[in-house]
Amino acid sequence: MECCSTGTPDPVKGRRNYTYMDAVRALLGPKHVLISGIMQYSMLWGIMIGFTITTAISTATIKRSACFHEKGANAKCKVSGNSYMLAFGALEILLSQFPNLEKAKGTIKVAMAGEDLATSTKIWQVFQALGNIAFSYTYSMLLLEIQDTLKSPQAENKAMKRVTLYAIGGTALFYTSLGCMGYAAFGADVPGNYLTGFYKPLWLVDIANLAVIIHLIVGYQVFAQTIFAMNEKSLATRWQAHGSFFNKIYTVRLQCKQDYSFQFTPSRLLLRTGFVIFTTLVAMMFPFFNAILGLLGSISFWPLTVYFPLNMYMVQANIKRGDSTWIMFQVLSLLCLVVSLVSVIGSVAGMLEHLKHAQLFHINL
Repeated sequence: MECCSTGTPDPVKGRRNYTYMDAVRALLGPKHVLISGIMQYSMLWGIMIGFTITTAISTATIKRSACFHEKGANAKCKVSGNSYMLAFGALEILLSQFPNLEKAKGTIKVAMAGEDLATSTKIWQVFQALGNIAFSYTYSMLLLEIQDTLKSPQAENKAMKRVTLYAIGGTALFYTSLGCMGYAAFGADVPGNYLTGFYKPLWLVDIANLAVIIHLIVGYQVFAQTIFAMNEKSLATRWQAHGSFFNKIYTVRLQCKQDYSFQFTPSRLLLRTGFVIFTTLVAMMFPFFNAILGLLGSISFWPLTVYFPLNMYMVQANIKRGDSTWIMFQVLSLLCLVVSLVSVIGSVAGMLEHLKHAQLFHINL
């Protein structure tokens, strides 16, 4: 969409929008910025929580498969994920001190449900699945931030359009195939994390879980850096009186075979470390991540992925109210709103079901 290009109103010569909120402010006005910002950063934080939990589950699954390999398939191999969450949080604290995202320069089947389940439960699970699908399409809120890291000479907006087309097509094909295979293999007992349902061949499952872990360790920072940048920018003005300490750059030199230096500011060290610790604690408190992610995806999908982008595009393209294109967009927006609402219902029902037997700070496989 043109609303996601480098500038407004002209996609090439217009004023550059560096973030999602910049585009909302330029095209829809300041009154929309607050609600879009709250939803965007809440969603990004929720993704960080989900990554923490998923990484712990994948790591624990590797440990559990090793136990099965050693003791047999019938062995009682219970593994706690809390220690893995703490380790993941510690690693992300270290990675959070790396340069900001903008310093990076890159290029470019419900019918199979078991008869023992109540009809209402099946319906809630379908709605929750819609929320999880919506959650997977979170690229829109980071599209401008990522586009800002692309190098010229190729126009960033043109490169991002092509990448977005490939990404949407590939993601749709991947998740559709994954969903069909999951229900074909497990039916109504399909787990939220598919890899926890497979134990043979052990080596293949371990490789898959390792790939997930590596992906999430790096992906965590993609979402976290946007939150870090927003927090540090907003607090920089408040801490101007203490700038001599909080914003001063300190350099630590490490003497090895080669000289290495590490630069940090107290504000970055304290804020990012505290935020990652808080995120890790929340993840440990609420380990039933599937319903939570579904709820976050449900709430944010319609406004962030549909409503704001469509309205920004119509403003930029000068589409008048009542035009055929305007009517088509309104119908599309309404349909997506319905999807968001029903998936919210399913996700809330899933959370209530998990709360009946969930234990805070306790995640076992």
